[in-house]
This record gives sequence, structure tokens and C-alpha cells, in this order.
Amino acid sequence: MSFLVLLDDPARPGAVAVHEITDAGDSLSTLSVRQADLPDLVAAREAERPRWVWDDTARWYPPLLAAGVRVARCHDLRLCHAVLRRSARCQDSTLARAAPGPWDAPRPGEHRPLAATLFDDAPPADDDPAHDALTELRLQLAAVNGSAEPGRLRLLLAAESTGALIAAEMRHDGMPWSTRVHDELLTRLLGERPRHGGHPPRLAALAEEVRAALDQPTLNLDSQPDLLRGLRSAGLDVATTRTHEIRALTHPAVAPLLEYKKLARLLSANGWAWMEAWVHDGRYRPDYVPGGVVTGRWATSGGGALQLPASIRAAVRADPGWRLVVADAAQLEPRVLAAMSGDRAMAAAGRQADLYQGVVDAGIVETREQAKYAMLGAIYGATTGPSAVLMPQLTRAYPRAVGLVEAAARDGERGAVVSTWLGRSSPLPGPVWDTAVQAAVSEGADAEDVRVARRRRRDWGRFTRNFVVQGTAAEWALCWMAALRRRLLEIEGRPHLVFFLHDEVMVHTPADVAPQVAEAVREAATEAGRLLFGDTAVEFTLDVSVVDAYDEAD
Repeated sequence: MSFLVLLDDPARPGAVAVHEITDAGDSLSTLSVRQADLPDLVAAREAERPRWVWDDTARWYPPLLAAGVRVARCHDLRLCHAVLRRSARCQDSTLARAAPGPWDAPRPGEHRPLAATLFDDAPPADDDPAHDALTELRLQLAAVNGSAEPGRLRLLLAAESTGALIAAEMRHDGMPWSTRVHDELLTRLLGERPRHGGHPPRLAALAEEVRAALDQPTLNLDSQPDLLRGLRSAGLDVATTRTHEIRALTHPAVAPLLEYKKLARLLSANGWAWMEAWVHDGRYRPDYVPGGVVTGRWATSGGGALQLPASIRAAVRADPGWRLVVADAAQLEPRVLAAMSGDRAMAAAGRQADLYQGVVDAGIVETREQAKYAMLGAIYGATTGPSAVLMPQLTRAYPRAVGLVEAAARDGERGAVVSTWLGRSSPLPGPVWDTAVQAAVSEGADAEDVRVARRRRRDWGRFTRNFVVQGTAAEWALCWMAALRRRLLEIEGRPHLVFFLHDEVMVHTPADVAPQVAEAVREAATEAGRLLFGDTAVEFTLDVSVVDAYDEAD
């Protein structure tokens, strides 16, 4: 296999240098082409199935897509650098031990969620030629080849890079969207769109109802400080204006206020202004950020694709003669935990379509709700409430699965790094955590310091407990999408991925091949489980629907 590395040609402004190198990092050839000629070159070389290498898929791939050129494989240096830089499996590599440089900084204009709280500040830009794409690729290849488990890391980097290709393709193709239906939904829920600003009729009426109930005719419901003062002035004991706190109150203002908050959120997040900004020519094109969350999950930097409310999903409609194939992985994280731990008893529960019901049928707990509470409590580290009460039963039934997350939590509590199945590692806790813990163990530490330190340790332990499961689930989902993308290329009519949300995918497909696409979705899930876990007893069950509109999916 050869790598074809693309980078700006420093000797020819407006040109691209193409370097062909082996998987050992040896140079084979070099040529320079004008940027306008790059799509033709890529299309011609794609028949050889190389792995294209570039600093950032979001920079190089969209122009190729606009020219009608798609690639099968790539290696995204920035995404892969982020994985290898922090992976415990190659911590002794030259790449991991190097001082922070430009590859550690977000790409220009990129927003990285959690960066401010989980990582150090980004390093300054650096123009050192030693940081070019060729040098970086060779460092990455050396880091993987010298790692403890190179096979797993190679799979992770390939999946991460393919995810970047899919994100760019989904934005290019867009999700089919009916602005007519969207407008009808908004009008039914909110009333007619105001012509000159202000609130739609339904929101205005609810606001008046709340003001009357609180006897405060000038109250501004859109200002949290004003609303909080208004609630307190009416004798209501609240610390915030959050929905769960308001719902616990008994007062005539509660029902209209909760409805107001829900509809105001809809107007702000997915109202008419949002539709005009993000839906064009019958397509919704959000900005996905692969690897935007520290666990490897995706984020968005615009458009809110990961938070589409049920109230507007009817606007996601297939084109005439086309269908939507919507699939989500049932109880993905518990199944991933069973596979990671090799817990055959939990795997047996997951042989049913509903893993939680399998736990009930095994006699571990009495109800499906209890099974769900217990399982999510194990993964997320619940210490109080129904989850905590049920944990002893779950521990006895599934000792290997519970033992895996408990070990990850203990590692986090002592400030150690944990890793996903393929090798993405968690960040270190950071200076605030270190300061609190050091204060608690120092001579003469007071009771408050000790309490704070224990709380910070438990909080970080809950983070690392979830990190190993959620991060591995994200790896499975990337492999699922990659396997599905490859299968879709073999189906006539160009069915294509248009949506991804953690454990859910949507394919826009010609109606006559929709059954074939549905089967490809299931086959890809099986392949993803086999790629990660080999001959596992865990079944990754899917709920698959073939529908005309998103809201019709099960």
C-alpha cells in the first residue's frame, strides 16, 4: 500500500505537491500539479486505491467533492495526531514525547468542545518546516509501528479518518429537508411567523399567562436573572430557572412556563431563522466535527445536527422515488461493555433485541426499568438512587463487566490514564485536580480540603469509568459507518449516508434498493463487531426502519 501525501507546494504558489511514499515512510516519487488540476489527478490515481494523506480532511476534501471526485481512503494527520499524541500505547514514541507544536492546535476556525476544561491551552502557531505533512506522517507511522498494539491503533486511525470523509460527504450531499413541512410545523406549534420581529402568537400568549399567574405584568421571561427574581418574588423557592426545578413546583405559573420554555427553545434552536441559515435547495448541511469530544464522539460547530428535536423530524423527508433507511444500535454501550469485558452472562442477555429485558429474564432484577437503571448506573457511576441500590445484584450477575468499569474508575481516582479498546486514551485530570488532591494529603489538611479532594477524585473516576465504554462505542460506530459506506458504493442508484448521531445512521436511498440498503446496514454492524472484538458472543442488534420521513422511524 502506498500513501499519496498532499501539501501546498512551497516552490509554486497555487500548486500542490504530491509525494508518494511507502508504508515504511520511504519516498517513491514527487510531482507538482496546479490546484485546478488536482481533482483530475486524484480521480486518475484513485483506481490504485491509495491512502490519501493531508493535514485536514475539512480543507482538502470539499473541493474534490465539488469537482465530483470521491476517495475511498485517507489519513487525516490532524485527527490521527490527536489520537497518537495522547495514546498510552505509544507514549514512548518521538511524536508523543515532542514539545507541543502546531499539530496540537485546533485547525483555524475550529471549535473543540471540552478543550478549555480537559486540555491545556493550545500551543502557538509554528512555521517550522520540520512540522510539514511528510515529517508528521513519518512520525505517526513510527509511533504506530513501535506501539504496544499496532493493529488496534491502525484500525482506530483508519476509522477516524474515514469518519472525516463521511462527515464531509454528508455535508456535501445534505439531508433531504422540506422547508414547507418545517414551516407548517412551526406555525402549528408557535403561530404565524411575526413579520417584524417579536414573539409568535403562541409564545406571546404563554408569556402573558405566566405574567398573570405571577402577578408581574412586565416580567421578561427570556432573561434568566429576571425570571429567577420573578419566581422568587412570587414566593417560589428556586435556585435556578432550570426545567427540572420548575417542574417540581406547585403553582399556576408552572404549566405555561414549562410550555413557554420548550417552545422558546424550539424557536431559537430550530425556528425560521435557523431554517433560512442551514437549509438550502431542499438540503440541510450542518458542520460536523469528527472527534470533537474527548471520547471520540462527534460534535458540531454549526447547525445543531446532533440535537434535532422530535417536533421537527417530520421535515426530514425523502425525495420523490426515494426512501430513508434509519437504523440505531439497540443499547450499544452495554453491549460494548459486554464485548470488552468478555462477560458471557451479559452477552447472553444481549442476544435478545432488548438487552434490558434479557437482564430481567435472567432473574437479575424484576423489571425492565430496574435493568436499565442498573446498567446505566454501572456505566456512568451512579452512587445514589435506584441505580446504586441495584448495583450489588448487577455485580454478582456480571462480575467481569462491572469489574472493568470499576477498575477504570479506580484508575481515574488516582489520576491515571485509561484507554478505549482500540487505544484512544483519556486526558490527565489537570492542575485543578492535582492541587485539590495535594492539599488534602498535605500535613495539616483540614476537613474541607479532604472533602473537596474526595469529590474531585470520585468525579474523575466517573469520567474515566464512562470514557472506556463511551469511547469504545464511538469506535464501533465509526467502524459501522465505514463498513456501511463501502457497501453503499456497491449498490446501484448511489444511496448515501446523510445523518449520524452516536449510535444512529440515516441513508437516503432510491426506493427500489431500500431493502438492499437495510440489509447492508445490518451486515455492516456485524462486521464492526467482528473488526473490534473478533469472535465475540455479543450481538449488536439494530432497529431498522424504511420510511418516507424521519418521524416515522421506530
